[in-house]
Amino acid sequence: MKILSADFVLPISGEPIEKGAVVFEKDKLVAVGKRAEIIEKFTEADREDFGEAVILPGFVNAHSHLEITAMRGFVDEFDDDFTSWLLTLTKVRGEILTDEDVQNAAILGAIEGAHAGVTCFGDIGRFGKNGFEALKAVGLRGVVFQETEFSPDGAAAQSDFEKLIEKFLKLKETETELVKMGLSPHSPYTVSARLFEKIAEFAIADRVKITIHAAESAEERELMENGTGFFAALYQKCRFEWKNPRCSSLEFLDSLGVLRAKPLLAHCVKVSDRDIELIKKTGSRVAHCPKSNAKFGHGIAPFEKFLDAPVGVGFGSDSMASNNICDILEEARFATLFARNLPARKRFLHAREMIETATLGGARALGLENEIVSLEAGKQADLAIISLGNIAQIPVHDVYSALLFATNARDVRLTIVAGEEIYRDGRATKIDEREIKVKMQEIRRKMK
Repeated sequence: MKILSADFVLPISGEPIEKGAVVFEKDKLVAVGKRAEIIEKFTEADREDFGEAVILPGFVNAHSHLEITAMRGFVDEFDDDFTSWLLTLTKVRGEILTDEDVQNAAILGAIEGAHAGVTCFGDIGRFGKNGFEALKAVGLRGVVFQETEFSPDGAAAQSDFEKLIEKFLKLKETETELVKMGLSPHSPYTVSARLFEKIAEFAIADRVKITIHAAESAEERELMENGTGFFAALYQKCRFEWKNPRCSSLEFLDSLGVLRAKPLLAHCVKVSDRDIELIKKTGSRVAHCPKSNAKFGHGIAPFEKFLDAPVGVGFGSDSMASNNICDILEEARFATLFARNLPARKRFLHAREMIETATLGGARALGLENEIVSLEAGKQADLAIISLGNIAQIPVHDVYSALLFATNARDVRLTIVAGEEIYRDGRATKIDEREIKVKMQEIRRKMK
């Protein structure tokens, strides 16, 4: 049994506790409260006091692509041309990088998350197993979503489905208590209607979590609603069996019954009020990725409307190729500033609800809110301890505000998952960071 104490404890499900402490034994939280009372009650427990710091549930990254971490900065020249960005990334990943390269890149991304106080990922992988093994190697919790291949041809739906499920089931056999498997039909414009239906039916029948990129860009909306643009021309040229639905991405998914599976929908930048109502009505969730969306110039998702609908929403970093860093506090800060600056805003978003979104919101997005990210007895001991002693943070008048507006990943001191330390004071504890850094330099030279 161990007691961790600090100047502040944020249970998320309750009020902040000054001079607080948490107690955990093995993987479970035992008690949360005032430091003096906790120490008096649990006299035999080991103790560690972090002083000028805050203890809170670990952050949840609800949307990532760990397997393409090696692409950090590599395709930035194409940020204004999403089609070229996507094609270049796919070509390099498939033709230049080996499986070992992709694996090491995924591990690097997972380590970065641990450094930033992230305890849980919702990770999408075309190769699947790389993100799966990376989370396990670093000691993180997560749901890894095996992604479809490029599958817009309805005529190939059955064979595409069989290949996808074969990969999924193979990985599912090696699930752990911390890392589980899900499915990801990539997007409404790269997956055929028939394949979407098959995946949704499978997910509903077997209670499998799914996630989908949806309503991400103007190009996607142009294709879905008007049947024009790059992909429309490509599908026509290749004579794929793909019919333009002439409606929004959300309406399309709803018409196929996909929203009955309550998917986690990544991005949702180009959504109408009707689309948001569909998300709410079906119990679907949203992964909000403000920095990635802004970097591509895709726009600003209606985050305020998601919160007020309400729909379950968490923050995602997206890939290192489309964001460059994994820092959920920074995502929360960007989301707040973007939302406050929208001409159509109805209210100000405040620091407390942003920190709640970065923790409990992400857990809800992944359907894990009953297990993690609120500090309550019986919940998993997934914790982040963040210093508040930096010259740029003090004085701390409001701990939520200090976290949101004056703190970043470099202030994280300790990350704990299921009671196990996975990061402390500058280094991951379960894997050799130096070895991974050397391998990443070798990968960089190969890509160059």
